[in-house]
Amino acid sequence: MNAMFRQSVIALSLGLCAAVSVAQDFKIGFVNTDRIFRESAPAKAAQTKLEQEFSKREKELDDQGSQLKTAGDRFERESPTMAEGQRSARQKQLMDQDRDYRRRRTEFQEDLAQRKNEELQQVIERANRVIKQVAENEKYDLILQEAVYISPKHDITDKVLKVINTSK
Repeated sequence: MNAMFRQSVIALSLGLCAAVSVAQDFKIGFVNTDRIFRESAPAKAAQTKLEQEFSKREKELDDQGSQLKTAGDRFERESPTMAEGQRSARQKQLMDQDRDYRRRRTEFQEDLAQRKNEELQQVIERANRVIKQVAENEKYDLILQEAVYISPKHDITDKVLKVINTSK
């Protein structure tokens, strides 16, 4: 429903823009935000920063997961020859290790998602400032960031990327 409403609003906006542009000189631009997130220097820097920040922790989790799998495989091989008490103790130990691993993996994913959102928010804020700057400098009346279809002649993503990548 929300997407349908958004599409309706966009279609209505574009229809109004088309009507207004006939009446006067109305300049429209479009910015592809996906390209900004993929190609801009700040987005690439944010991605590198996140990789550096989380790579050690991710490696530790990968190692823990591998160790847990190895221990589980060993238990499967050795369990038929174990005494019942020893088998129960090892099984409980493996279950505890698995629970700890899953908890740590979930915490890692939540922390990564939160930091990614923080970094992307900074990229969005910077991109919006640059978009506003380009719009004011080139006298655009309307800049869209989402559309079902846009003619390439209205796409100013390259201009925005150039300014973002050259400014600090």
